[in-house]
Amino acid sequence: MSVIMLYIVATPIGNLEDITLRALRVLREVDLIACEDTRHTRKLLTHYQIATPLISYHEHNEYERAVELVNKMAGGLRLALVSDAGMPLISDPGFRLVSEAVSRGISVVPIPGASALITAIAAAGLPTDVFMFAGFLPPKQLARRTRLAELSATETTLIFYEAPHRIKQTLADAFDVLGNRQCVLARELTKLHEEFLRGSFVEVIAQVKERDIKGEIVLLISPPLANQQAELPLQSGSILEEIDALINAEGIDQKIALKRIARLRGLTKSEAYRLMVAEKMSREF
Repeated sequence: MSVIMLYIVATPIGNLEDITLRALRVLREVDLIACEDTRHTRKLLTHYQIATPLISYHEHNEYERAVELVNKMAGGLRLALVSDAGMPLISDPGFRLVSEAVSRGISVVPIPGASALITAIAAAGLPTDVFMFAGFLPPKQLARRTRLAELSATETTLIFYEAPHRIKQTLADAFDVLGNRQCVLARELTKLHEEFLRGSFVEVIAQVKERDIKGEIVLLISPPLANQQAELPLQSGSILEEIDALINAEGIDQKIALKRIARLRGLTKSEAYRLMVAEKMSREF
């Protein structure tokens, strides 16, 4: 009797060439492929002339469908699980199916491949020896800022997935909560319009301010130590230039900008104000 297996198959995150020969073989050999969106996965299968039947498996039917699929596998059906892009279960459905399969003694076989978070950090230019993937931040601002505060002392590169319509507010919240750390906004990875925006929060916020940001986004944020090192030259630099950069990036008034810069420099607001006034006076003479 053959061993029953559930295959967890990584698919491309954009470029259809980013799929392994092993993944293609498995997708051809199984009896059924469970996927988030059958229309999306069918495009991939059609490209590689694979005719394996599809069945929907997404966050809204995950619990019921997991039991159904495991029962099918117990009866001898060969099943592969894919997500719309990348490795299944990484901020995508699949946990219930894998958990149910394991509890029933079914072997779970991962077929590795493309992953947006690994692709992003490999090219980001931030520390890669240790990093933390934190999935999607909460969509509501208060919950998002609370989560960022919880992660503020984490001494590793932080990686998030984010929706394009929230990215500007998320950058602003991250700046407020974490300070002016280095960050990277990786957009549309492996696709035609792939883009990496790098710099401090202030610099990246300025880059996206007037743009209509679209596509899949990975946001990477440097650890506190890297942030402190990056900001050392800034501490003795022009406080007026920092304030102007922040005003231009976010359209906030000088009072709010001064308060943020004071916090970043470890100064009281009155100390930062005195520095600002002194610099203005020195420029006049």
